[in-house]
Amino acid sequence: MVVEKEDFEDYYDLRIDCPVLVTERLVLRAPHEEDVEDLVALADNRRVAEMLGRMPHPYGETEARAFVANSKLTGLGGGVYALTLADNGALVGCAGLTRNERGLELGYWVGEPFWGKGYATEAAHALVDLAFRATDINALHASCRVINPASRRVIHKCGFQYAGQGMLNSLVAGKVPIERYRLDRRTWSSLRSWARS
Repeated sequence: MVVEKEDFEDYYDLRIDCPVLVTERLVLRAPHEEDVEDLVALADNRRVAEMLGRMPHPYGETEARAFVANSKLTGLGGGVYALTLADNGALVGCAGLTRNERGLELGYWVGEPFWGKGYATEAAHALVDLAFRATDINALHASCRVINPASRRVIHKCGFQYAGQGMLNSLVAGKVPIERYRLDRRTWSSLRSWARS
């Protein structure tokens, strides 16, 4: 893979302090030890894990505790969030900004009981805004499995543009094809008043 010059420039300092983010229906906050039971209940689902690269299946208490502990590591850049409902604090999934060879990448997952309610899009909008406001990146990246139309819709609603295909080494599904997307700062600036849909 050839790294474009502007993407390479984005790589230098991608640390984000990870403030609590509040949207219309969600509170995005750091994962806590108290989330372990709910993490297991939502993440121990093959249908969720098959769409992700780093989520194992089965997913038990050991994996949830490791996830919470690793979310506190700040030296790698980006940040990890628990997605919780604003009205009752229920955990619905997780999202984050991860540093990789292309720069900063948006990722998210929502537990199956909460699919189809627009929570992933709401969280993604908040994290896209955070990425561009808290860093000097020129572009933000996202990807999804080619068989994941729900994730593709979230990515499109955030203004990302198709940037090609690649392969993902998924812990559960093996080597799988993905679609890559890119959102540049100029496009983000023109879309700051997100259309709620």
